[in-house]
Amino acid sequence: MKFYAFIFLCLLIVSCSEKRTNRSLVSKPSPSNNELKTNKKEEDNHSSTVKDATNDVMLVNDILFNGKLKRYFTLKEFEITFGKPDSTKLLNEVQPCNIIFENSTGEIDQDDSYLYKNGSSFQKNGENLAVEEYRFLNGNYITYRGHRIDSETTKNDLKKIFPKAFRSISQDQHYEEKNLESIILREDKEGISDGHIRIFFKRGKIYSIWWWFPC
Repeated sequence: MKFYAFIFLCLLIVSCSEKRTNRSLVSKPSPSNNELKTNKKEEDNHSSTVKDATNDVMLVNDILFNGKLKRYFTLKEFEITFGKPDSTKLLNEVQPCNIIFENSTGEIDQDDSYLYKNGSSFQKNGENLAVEEYRFLNGNYITYRGHRIDSETTKNDLKKIFPKAFRSISQDQHYEEKNLESIILREDKEGISDGHIRIFFKRGKIYSIWWWFPC
């Protein structure tokens, strides 16, 4: 009797196992035409958003730093406008991705350096300087096509100037600050440059403007 009971138990276990296997082999139903259209629409909207996000342009010639200087200026103009730098460091020590003043071999001159002032960074070659990152601290501001942009400028203020860029506003890792919101702007209308302009926000207001270029 015990033998027959054992056989019955084994058959019952095998039967249950087969049912579970058959159930797992059942394919999920194919998406309906409406579901396919919805997915396609979502993909198109995402692609359109990413594409449009780069359509806003911020031309460097339309920018004046502290209402006086273009992006490129001389050491004397720097000292008149900003005063003496807070600190300096050779570019060879930093090895930045973006070398603004490349020599004929595409390398850094030995005397090229960074000048730092009120959190902003400038690259220096001889007597020539250029803005790399400009922070809106200690009264720093820019004028852009009749707009004054300073530390009190909010995201909503800039959204009126660069509406498309805000479609892809994102949280980004700034090299000194964590998870700052930012938008990306093109440097030229034709999209020739590999670089872009990134504007960072902190607590809902503009924090810095940074010229980014790939390594």
